[in-house]
Amino acid sequence: MSYFLHLLILLEIYLVVAASLNLLVGHAGLLQVAHAAYFGLGAYTSSLLMTELGVGFLPAVAGAGVAGGALSLLVSLPAWRFRGDAFVMMSLAVQVALFAIFYNWVDLTGGPFGLSGIPKPVTWGIELDTSGSMSAAYGVMVALCIGMLFLLTRSPFGRSLQAVRDDELAARSLGIPARRLKVEAFAVASALVGVAGAMYAAYASYIDPTSFSLDESILMLSMVVVGGTGNLRGPLVGALTLIAIPEVLRFAALPDAFAANLRLLAYGLLLLVLMRLRPQGLAGQYRYE
Repeated sequence: MSYFLHLLILLEIYLVVAASLNLLVGHAGLLQVAHAAYFGLGAYTSSLLMTELGVGFLPAVAGAGVAGGALSLLVSLPAWRFRGDAFVMMSLAVQVALFAIFYNWVDLTGGPFGLSGIPKPVTWGIELDTSGSMSAAYGVMVALCIGMLFLLTRSPFGRSLQAVRDDELAARSLGIPARRLKVEAFAVASALVGVAGAMYAAYASYIDPTSFSLDESILMLSMVVVGGTGNLRGPLVGALTLIAIPEVLRFAALPDAFAANLRLLAYGLLLLVLMRLRPQGLAGQYRYE
């Protein structure tokens, strides 16, 4: 039972990750390859707040979200002219820079040794020290995050953002503030993935830079591409699919080194098949080009 609860908690965390990235890719048309860096920023921020300053879990989660949103503003405001390939390269630079900070700032982040002893969540005096209690609490947090995204994408903001995605020039000619909408979408997505990072750190009780590398960013992007963009079903399907693949290989009793390579091969083949047969993803509406 604890094994399935473990998978459920991972699914809850990565559902927030994929849904936040879907806001950028599926609704704003911005291809982001630094999502793992913001995920790591949220994880390190909440961990340091709890271990060094004695902050509670929920305030630490809020701090992680603020850190992610604030960094996105620092990045996007000076680079608001970037689009297309230039935006991808800018996000790649952010990914590399943050990973270097996580890895080399030993006094703060522990460097390659990471941070250990991260306390389990305590909310309203209740310690979430079991998989069941943690999955239930995370389920509430996921519902709040997904509900906010649902309302946001169906609001005038969300419809304007999709208009910018489909034809930015036409949207701007109608008076839609395209640049401001992109900055705001970037901030919301970064804040939410920061929250997911805090959830991951509290569950794992240990974090290190390898969990926030470029490979992880590509995995997160693959969840969105596989599941599909433009709705909230896609991130759920994508996260479930890419979490299930390594677990299926685990039951095959393959050698670890071979299983890791086979997992990457399975991811690549799945992406190739989808790009050929269903470019919008398994449950998506919008085809990213």
